[in-house]
Amino acid sequence: MTTTLDKGNIDYKAELLRKSIHLLSLSIAIVYYYITKELALMLLIPLTLISLILDLARYLFPAYRDFLYSYFGFMLRKHEINSKQITLSGATYVLIAALVTVMFFPKVFVLLGIAVLIFGDIFAALIGRKFGKHKFLFKSLEGTTAFIVFGSLIMLATPKIEGNLTEYLIGFAAVVVSGIVENISYGWADDNLTIPIAVCGTMAILYSIYLPNLELVLPHVPF
Repeated sequence: MTTTLDKGNIDYKAELLRKSIHLLSLSIAIVYYYITKELALMLLIPLTLISLILDLARYLFPAYRDFLYSYFGFMLRKHEINSKQITLSGATYVLIAALVTVMFFPKVFVLLGIAVLIFGDIFAALIGRKFGKHKFLFKSLEGTTAFIVFGSLIMLATPKIEGNLTEYLIGFAAVVVSGIVENISYGWADDNLTIPIAVCGTMAILYSIYLPNLELVLPHVPF
């Protein structure tokens, strides 16, 4: 997420296109809802490896790098096209985050983590870049507020185990924590990775405290 306080190297139209493509990542959560954890890992592991290989190929094959930057460079951020340091694309980080969270957290946490990543990040970036005027931590207050507001709306729509008030409050807390994490991730970590892990980690802690006896399995959903 960038703001008027941090314009980055992508203009607003390119940011719209970038976030439109980012929206496709929601398919990970949608597909995972209908399949088992085992099948999800069978799909995510090779996809993540392929994405990693394609990223690293930029540094091994100049012709491939030139082709990639010629057609898609306008959508990439400076750190993603830095030839002096090996970096990964946002898409690769999304796949890594999905793989890690699916591997270590219950499905109910992962679905929210990915959904918040997609919608929270999209609206934080677009609103932050357009209207961000007040600095908050490392980014803008407007962008972080948009993340929390739209992330909370998405949280209300994601599946819950029992659907009681405590689950919604935990979900809201996870959104707020991930919003702060998204903000402070700037410059040292990719928020495509930190957001889902922050959501899942927060939920894991709070469920263990406030709903310790609840079986973390969504009803009527493969697990």
